[in-house]
Amino acid sequence: MKIVVIGGSGLIGKKLVNKLRELGHQVVPASPSTGVNTITGEGLAQALVGAQVVVDVANAPSWEDKAVLEFFETSGRNLLAAEAAAGVEHHVALSVVGTDRLPQNGYYRAKVAQENLIKASKVPYTILRATQFFEFVGGIAQEASEGQTIRLSPAFIQPTLSDDVATALADVTLEAPVNGIVELAGPEKIRLDELVRRFLSANKDTRQVITDVHARFYGSELEEYSLIPGDNARIAPTRFENWLNRSITQR
Repeated sequence: MKIVVIGGSGLIGKKLVNKLRELGHQVVPASPSTGVNTITGEGLAQALVGAQVVVDVANAPSWEDKAVLEFFETSGRNLLAAEAAAGVEHHVALSVVGTDRLPQNGYYRAKVAQENLIKASKVPYTILRATQFFEFVGGIAQEASEGQTIRLSPAFIQPTLSDDVATALADVTLEAPVNGIVELAGPEKIRLDELVRRFLSANKDTRQVITDVHARFYGSELEEYSLIPGDNARIAPTRFENWLNRSITQR
C-alpha cells in the first residue's frame, strides 16, 4: 500500500514512517524539505499519485493565533482537494483531545477548523485525537513558570508517549476509515499539577508548583475533565513513571 505522510520529518512523522515501512508498506514522507508544500501546493499532486492513504501530522511553524489558523485552513484545503483529485481512499489526521473544549486557545481553535474541513470533504477519514505527550510536560511547566513558581490547574490529564501515538496512528492508518474521531490516552489519569511535580522532582528541579484552579493552560482555564478523553478511548501501554525513569537514565 502506498501511504503518504504529510509532516513526515517531524517528531511523530518520523516514527510513523518507520513503523509503516517495517510493516512492508510503500511510505512517502512529504514535507517542504522533500519538495512537498501543502501551503503553496508545490509537489503535492505528484506525491499523491497512486496513494491509497494520506496521513497528516504536519504542524504549523508559528503558534500565533492568526498564523496557526491560516496554516491549518490553507494546508487542509489544499491537501483535501489534492486527495479528492488523486482518488485517495483514506485521510488520517492527528489532533488533540480537548480541542473542542478550549475555544480560548488559538491552537486548539485552529485544530477544530482543520477537523471541520476534514469532516466536510468527500474523502473518507479518521481523526485521531491524542492527549498531551510525555515529552511536552517540561514545556507545560516552562509556559506556566513565574520565576521559581509554577501555577497549574489541578484538572485531570492522561498523557501518552509519542511513540505510542505513532503506533496508534499506524493502526488507524491500516484500518478502514471511521468517518469520525478516535481518541487515544495514556494508562494513567493524574492531576496536572501533580504530574509536573513528579517531573520536576525526577529532574531535581527546585521550582515550586502552586495549585490554582484558575491557572490557565496555554491561555484557557480548565474544567476538571477538559483534557480527558471519553469512555471509548484507546489506551496506550506506557506509563509516565516508566518513561520518566528511562529518559533520566539515558542522559
